[in-house]
Amino acid sequence: MKADKTSVNKLLKTAKGQIEGILKMVEEDRYCMDIAAQILAAEAVLKKANNEILTSHLKSCVLEAYDKGDLESKIEELIVLFKKRP
Repeated sequence: MKADKTSVNKLLKTAKGQIEGILKMVEEDRYCMDIAAQILAAEAVLKKANNEILTSHLKSCVLEAYDKGDLESKIEELIVLFKKRP
């Protein structure tokens, strides 16, 4: 992985803390809208981490593949990944 590991780790740890908080909210029978809001916040942090990783992938791995004449395989990897998105 070529992305800034410190930044990605920080984001993922933030998401982990949010998810732990959400689990606690569910256990405590907290208001559903508050839980839903926290889930959206965790999703946003995970999306940001994923965007950092994908941006780095495009700027490094895909460019390297282009230079080596193997761009098609990297494009196919991205297509497979994007098909998994909701």
